[in-house]
Amino acid sequence: MTVGVLELCHLPKLEIFNLEARIDTGAQTSSLHVDNIEEFEKDGKLYIRYDIHPDVHDVSKIVARKSLVKSIRSIKSSNGQKENRYVIDTDMVIGAMEWEIEVTLTDRSNMSYLMLVGREAMVGRLVVDPELNFNQPLIKASS
Repeated sequence: MTVGVLELCHLPKLEIFNLEARIDTGAQTSSLHVDNIEEFEKDGKLYIRYDIHPDVHDVSKIVARKSLVKSIRSIKSSNGQKENRYVIDTDMVIGAMEWEIEVTLTDRSNMSYLMLVGREAMVGRLVVDPELNFNQPLIKASS
């Protein structure tokens, strides 16, 4: 599927719909902006609670979510700093396609887009045309 450098996506497991995402072939791992991360254990497994701003145009809207932690990974950010980030699995929908991706959770408040889709999420699925924006209509149902 051919995508542009910006696409709308859904993260249905997180109940986030119509999220503007930056498609970035320079980034290995996808990342999502979250605030107020708190760890907790359930049945001997590590989980996190966190807040998400699902609408970049209305940052006053906040939704609380929780996820099973897949791992904690050292990630080199765009400014060259290394930080440890929680990694979760979630489904992503772009156009008519839905698949599971790994996402790191971090503070992207100084970035233009709340979601960055990295190479690992694209392999075998997406081809990026840098001249395009919002090339894929969202086919699957949104909230």
